[in-house]
Amino acid sequence: MSASTTGTPYGTIPPASPLPQRRPVSLPRLAQMRAAGEKITMLTAYDATFAAVADAAGVECILVGDSLGMVCQGLHSTVGVSLDDMCYHTASVARGLHRAQATAWLIADLPYGSYQESREQALRSASALMQAGAHMVKLEGGGWTAPTVQFLVERGIPVCAHLGLTPQTVHALGGYRVQGKDDVAAATLRRQARELQDAGAAMLVLEMVPAALAAELTQALTHCHTIGIGAGNGTAGQVLVLHDMLGVNLGKMPKFVHNFMQEAGNVKGAMAAYVQAVKDGSFPDNQLHAW
Repeated sequence: MSASTTGTPYGTIPPASPLPQRRPVSLPRLAQMRAAGEKITMLTAYDATFAAVADAAGVECILVGDSLGMVCQGLHSTVGVSLDDMCYHTASVARGLHRAQATAWLIADLPYGSYQESREQALRSASALMQAGAHMVKLEGGGWTAPTVQFLVERGIPVCAHLGLTPQTVHALGGYRVQGKDDVAAATLRRQARELQDAGAAMLVLEMVPAALAAELTQALTHCHTIGIGAGNGTAGQVLVLHDMLGVNLGKMPKFVHNFMQEAGNVKGAMAAYVQAVKDGSFPDNQLHAW
């Protein structure tokens, strides 16, 4: 009798999407989606089971975010998350995907202090995450990060950049505030986004950026796919923290979040509803979830 019929202790990891309906996600596949006008969906996950459920629900990209510091570890910010923490959770997520069908694209955050010292430090840290199972690494900030992005990309490591509200530097930003509201700040974001694309970043998270500016950047960045969180519906895709969209976060619900569990009633249903809402454009609603 096979393992699939006997089951395993403590529950089983659910099957992923059927092969004819779901090809493994890759950088070329993401580019095809962007060219076809299909929105890219991304959710965070930090363990094997939730990652497998997200894959089964049709989420294209899974982000092992350093947000685990708050939702898993109970920290007040992401600053306390270590590279060892990120490797542990990335490996857990990767194992969950491979226990199912491994069709999702797996991105892992480079945590605070793991890439700021030098490009060589960034390479060592990124290599550790890739060896743990990541397909791509994400780092925060613009300007000084562009040479680091180029250094990693030239060495075969796909990079997702992150502009706007960058949680690792929240103290320098003065709190969790919308970024790019005035002309000077918007011009800086435009310049940094172009530099990151030119350096080879394939994706760019835009967090808490005015919707009009995020849509403008999306149109300008033809080779770098923008993923919004609190940045309106004009981006190439969307990302949410898993615990937020399930309504089980420990803090105040951000403006840009919708609780998909309320209508769905179960985790996989909530994830599938999120995917559908992003695809059909009903989420996010710029009147409710953006600035």
